[in-house]
Amino acid sequence: MNSTIWLALGLVLVLEGLGPMLFPQAWCRMILAMTQLPDTRLRRFGGGIVVAGCVIYYILRSHAEG
Repeated sequence: MNSTIWLALGLVLVLEGLGPMLFPQAWCRMILAMTQLPDTRLRRFGGGIVVAGCVIYYILRSHAEG
């Protein structure tokens, strides 16, 4: 794998870990609320995150190449 991918994965893990580390009760409430959402809404939310990530990756990649 490219080192950029490993760096991005590390950053994602750091950002994802901040919620439970700094605000454990609020994080638990959010997770419990998400378990009550319908599957279609969760799929749309996940799809939106994937699309946003791809757009950010494309923009950063195109700026890095020139």
